[in-house]
Amino acid sequence: MGRFLKKYGPWLSGAAAGAANGLFGAGGGMVLLPLLSRTTDLKPHEVFASCVCIILPLSVVSAGVYLLRGGEFVMEAVPYLIGGAAGGVVAGLVLRKLPTKWLHRVLGIFILWGGLRLLLQ
Repeated sequence: MGRFLKKYGPWLSGAAAGAANGLFGAGGGMVLLPLLSRTTDLKPHEVFASCVCIILPLSVVSAGVYLLRGGEFVMEAVPYLIGGAAGGVVAGLVLRKLPTKWLHRVLGIFILWGGLRLLLQ
């Protein structure tokens, strides 16, 4: 199994992240984070940073598909993109200073919060 994951793990992990991102409009990073942790030798902070680098192109592809299928959301998204870019810069600068334990806890809280919101709708 180890050789299989070493050889096909990146492809399968990327496919799972892309599918989650495309189906739900988010969540690719939540799928990718544990998969990268198990299939690479990256340190926890490197795994978080790698997820961000991988999710950006996946999100661009998903947005392109939505646009081609008649998406009319672009102008509504602009203010969120500006705020998201600012938040991304701040988070990128702070990432190395945060203990991995707290990164995992904060991510877990976001996942629980999002899941509860979906369940209670």
